[in-house]
Amino acid sequence: MDQQVKDLITKEINENEICLFMKGTPDAPQCGFSMTVANILKIMNVKFKGVNVLENQNLREGIKEYSEWPTIPQLYVKNEFIGGCDIIKEMYDSGELAKHFESKQINFKS
Repeated sequence: MDQQVKDLITKEINENEICLFMKGTPDAPQCGFSMTVANILKIMNVKFKGVNVLENQNLREGIKEYSEWPTIPQLYVKNEFIGGCDIIKEMYDSGELAKHFESKQINFKS
């Protein structure tokens, strides 16, 4: 991963409390997994930034290297990597995601 891509990823994570690296955009997801995570965040009514990895192949590969996680989407909350679709869905279903947002002092609707 080149420094420019690493800087872009770091900037997005640092400037947005909740940052979702996804295929497509929150309003027009380009894969089911990205749509699932975006919809969970929308249901919880949290403000989040969607970063479309399909716009840049270097970003698409770079985020996987950055997080050491092989799949997209990837969710970051206050600079912390949380996980991909399966983990987020499991956390949402169990109530752990709401608890995590509370612990990070993020406003949401339960």
